[in-house]
Amino acid sequence: QLQLVESGGGFVHPGGSLRLSCAVSGYTLKYYVIAWFRQAPGKEREGVSCIRASDASTIYADSVKDRFTISRDNAKQVVYLQMNNLTPEDTAVYYCAADPVHLCSLVDKYNNWGQGTQVTVSS
Repeated sequence: QLQLVESGGGFVHPGGSLRLSCAVSGYTLKYYVIAWFRQAPGKEREGVSCIRASDASTIYADSVKDRFTISRDNAKQVVYLQMNNLTPEDTAVYYCAADPVHLCSLVDKYNNWGQGTQVTVSS
């Protein structure tokens, strides 16, 4: 059974950085598309970024483009989300999601999810 475990969340001041990790076990990471989503209090879950399995191509939501970077280490079975220049609007629970598909998507229809990690950005 595929398992996803997020880590790396925490509290930062505006302008700060965090790196989230999504550790994958149970199946070989290289066959899976991995996406990051986030859900702020009172808001719907939104897609943040996605990285494709075949060629590591990526997509980003407009709200995080040029600030966040997604990457994957198939040997370590980990996907990272480097988040720079954080703002209070980035405060949310961040989830990674996975499916054995070819195309990246930021649509909330993945079948495999982690438990989430809290990111809080505040002065």
